[in-house]
Amino acid sequence: MRIATYNVEWFTSLFDRNGRLLEDGRWSSRYNVTRADQLGALGIVFTAIDADAVMVVEAPDDSGRHPTVTQLETFATRYGLRTRKALIGFENETQQEIALLYDPDKLSVEHDPKGASDGDGATDIAPRFDGHYRIDLNVDGQPDTIAFSKPPLEIAARSSAGTAFRMIGVHMKSKAPHGAMSEEQARRISIENRRKHLAQSVWLRQRVAEHLAAGDSLLVMGDFNDGPGLDEFEKLFGRSGVEIVLGWDDPEAMRLYDENARMALGPRNSTVPFSARFYLDEHSRYFNALLDYIMISQDLMARGPKWRIWHPFDDPGCYKVPELREALLTASDHFPVTIDIDL
Repeated sequence: MRIATYNVEWFTSLFDRNGRLLEDGRWSSRYNVTRADQLGALGIVFTAIDADAVMVVEAPDDSGRHPTVTQLETFATRYGLRTRKALIGFENETQQEIALLYDPDKLSVEHDPKGASDGDGATDIAPRFDGHYRIDLNVDGQPDTIAFSKPPLEIAARSSAGTAFRMIGVHMKSKAPHGAMSEEQARRISIENRRKHLAQSVWLRQRVAEHLAAGDSLLVMGDFNDGPGLDEFEKLFGRSGVEIVLGWDDPEAMRLYDENARMALGPRNSTVPFSARFYLDEHSRYFNALLDYIMISQDLMARGPKWRIWHPFDDPGCYKVPELREALLTASDHFPVTIDIDL
């Protein structure tokens, strides 16, 4: 089975207010890319990766007039994808949903959120992801209350072969200092965002630990907006959010594993994979980053997993196919990450 995670930049801008595809020559929300070109490129990419399930990060906005599920299934029908059914969890107010596009012939899925509801007094399990988490961010003895702007999507899945497993799709908080008017303000906002990001990571890690303790087969995937060595504030806090969710300091049985994260956490002179590419105006060049991961529980390591980042320049299979290479660059500022695993 092939499972993917893919952050599609402003997917919602490719649909009108009634959820219909906007295949026209007007600009998309991607720089210098028309809506028709972005949609066509996405059709090529989704067809090429040929996944059984795709965790779509920044999925189209969900509302009564244009449900996320309907929009994704419309997209799948238009481009003849076998991942023709969609699933969404808790909607959010950011116009960037987390959703699963999947092949119903290969697996069955349901939204299955876990955790304590707000106000029920439970302390031994993590709150549900649409609730609130209390943690002392400022180390001042007073708990701060944290919420997910994009609650993770928790899925109970079963393959057509009968294997039960769980997936959690995530889009973690950005640490970028949006709105900063000065260098000092940018630093303050960056540190505040880093604290909130780490708090979300601790919250997610608690849920992961609960599943591992229960013996669940687990995949955690999506855009973590983080990675080892990604910014200067990591030294201030000691660990990246990725390392926290992986359970880097926990016993091996309680750790998650991601091959790309392992490479990035290795010696700094080793090869580091990248899953996203952004243009920096101030430097007039592109910046590569590893932001997208598929982490798996230790029991799934015995099933022969193989990871792949569909990078248009770093992956030879992508680079040698001009149509796919150009489609990957046009479709989004992130590239798909896939895992092939026997389920």
